[in-house]
Amino acid sequence: MAGLLNVSVSPHVRSSESVEKIMWTVVACLVPPLLLSVFVFGIQVLLIAGVSVISCMAVEAISQKALGRPVTVKDGSAALTGMLMAFVIPPGVSFLLPILGAVMAIYIGKHLLGGIGYNIFNPALLGRAFLLATFPVAMTTAWLVPLTDGAIFSYFNSGVDAVTTATPLAVMKEQGMDAFRQQFGAPSEIYASFFLGWRPGCIGETSGLLIVLGGLYLMWRRYITWHIPVSLLGTIGLLTWVFGGETLFTGDPLLAILTGGALLGAFYMATDYVTSPSSKTGQMVYGAGIGALTVLIRLKGGYPEGICYAILLMNPLSTVLDNWFKPKRFAPPIGGEK
Repeated sequence: MAGLLNVSVSPHVRSSESVEKIMWTVVACLVPPLLLSVFVFGIQVLLIAGVSVISCMAVEAISQKALGRPVTVKDGSAALTGMLMAFVIPPGVSFLLPILGAVMAIYIGKHLLGGIGYNIFNPALLGRAFLLATFPVAMTTAWLVPLTDGAIFSYFNSGVDAVTTATPLAVMKEQGMDAFRQQFGAPSEIYASFFLGWRPGCIGETSGLLIVLGGLYLMWRRYITWHIPVSLLGTIGLLTWVFGGETLFTGDPLLAILTGGALLGAFYMATDYVTSPSSKTGQMVYGAGIGALTVLIRLKGGYPEGICYAILLMNPLSTVLDNWFKPKRFAPPIGGEK
């Protein structure tokens, strides 16, 4: 009868979920915003996203081979990193940038730190931070004017790739609220257009509606919880209302949330399993910290957007927060140990 009984330690839980299924589900949730961004900015957006995803998957496979680890490129984690990195770069950059960003994100930010499950920083945002430091002009000027009449193939049909413009955050930061109103209209008039997705910005900042719908679906599937997105966005709105005044969004919380990458960061970046706390209280503090740092950078920093660096600054604190807010022991001590 030997070998018929298998004994293992708890927990004895069976689930149909897997890393591969979760990763590819998140990738699928990012497809609708990507398609809208293609319609808004042109077919080059799809090419940039494709280069980013393929580069990340290639660097993943090469890195694992070089380090003597099993090749797990099919699990979708590298593809998700590639999608997210494409979402946080301007739509008018050279194809070289996502390739270089993939090396930083996957090889340095992920595998040199131990591989999936061990990285300290969000790989996609680390890749973006590297590109911003290395190619500051391209990363801060390659913004495109949204195309009209569905002219998504203008990249191939015109001798000029696209017409550049400034993002709403850049206009507000560098030229003030008067220039912002002249270019985009009064805040009350642009809520709908910003939320639905017809404004300049990074590839993934196009539609707040599609980002939120994807995030709600992930919550429904219990892949993420509400704690980080709600605390993050709530803190951005509250601190903008208190400290914004005439210097930032005229103290308008809704405009602060709809502008820039706040929604994308809240639902897809800050909720990364590896770099965020697992305890609910820790997640609330973590999200609030990211929101506070975002507003601080927007108000006092030289760079218009702050969500990227805010998340990277909070990433190393996730383990600390879990230690601070770990659940209390409910079982009696063994052998009288206190």
